Order: sequence, then structure tokens, then C-alpha cells
Amino acid sequence: MQEEIVNRVASSGLISLDLEDYYHPGERVIYDLKDNLFMELILKEKDFRDFLKTNDWSVYAGKNVAIICSADAIVPTWAYMLLALQLESFANCVVFGNLKDLEKKLFQNALNQINLEQFRDARVVIKGCSKVEVPTEIYVEISRKLKPIVKSLMYGEPCSTVPLYKRKI
Repeated sequence: MQEEIVNRVASSGLISLDLEDYYHPGERVIYDLKDNLFMELILKEKDFRDFLKTNDWSVYAGKNVAIICSADAIVPTWAYMLLALQLESFANCVVFGNLKDLEKKLFQNALNQINLEQFRDARVVIKGCSKVEVPTEIYVEISRKLKPIVKSLMYGEPCSTVPLYKRKI
């Protein structure tokens, strides 16, 4: 008689949370303010404001934009603010910083949309391997958010986990 194969992982009651599911697929682009500087040194306010009014911002529709200035120049804070306000009407997400900062913001936005109640009193495994790079900060943030809600929290794969937290009874 053949012995029945039992999937112990499936019957364990573990809930797997894959942060890759929260990856925003939109295009990521950098807007380098250097291109708006006179001789890559100074920002002329009048010229910059004219540019902001006349530029076709629709090319950023749905994109995720990281604003930087790669030139070694002193750029007033208001210039980044004005630029962000122009981009915000078209882009999905706008941040001041590099592409890594943008990625963190996109994941943070996604985490803020998760209904954490679905994990109440559950045994949760935060999946560790993914096809897209999930910033470490996001793993830290989701573990911090889940701790007060879950019964236990683990990291890895359901068949091989690292325990992170277990509620005291």
C-alpha cells in the first residue's frame, strides 16, 4: 500500500507575505536639475520659471521620477519644490534623491496600502527571495508593522524559516 504524501507546509497555517507583490511596475527615471543650470553652476530664477511653464511635462505621465542635481552647484531648495510640483501632476511618484530612494518610496507607499488586519493572530512568513530587489528598509518596516498584530513572524520560505518574533501567551 502506498503512503499518502502530505504537504506539511500547506497544512501548517502559515501565511506567506511576498513583498515582491507590492513592486510598482512603472518606469523609473531621473530628472537631473543640472540641465537647468546656467553653465552647470547657477540657477537663473526667471529662466527656470519660464522653463517650468513651457516644458511638456506630460512625457512623465505615469512614470516614477527621482530628482537629483549631479552638478557641483548650490541649488536653492525652492527650485526642487517647484520642479516637484510640476512633475506631480503627471508622474506616479516624485522624490528628491536617487533611484534607490525612489524604490524605497514606492515600496513604502505600497506598504501603507496593506490591510494589516488580514494578518491578525496569524503565523506570517515574510518571503525572502524575490525576482526584484526589495530594499532592506522595507523588510524592517513590514516587520515593525506586523509585530503588534501577528501571533508569530518569520523570514524566508515556508519550508525553511528564520523565526523573528513570537507573541508571549
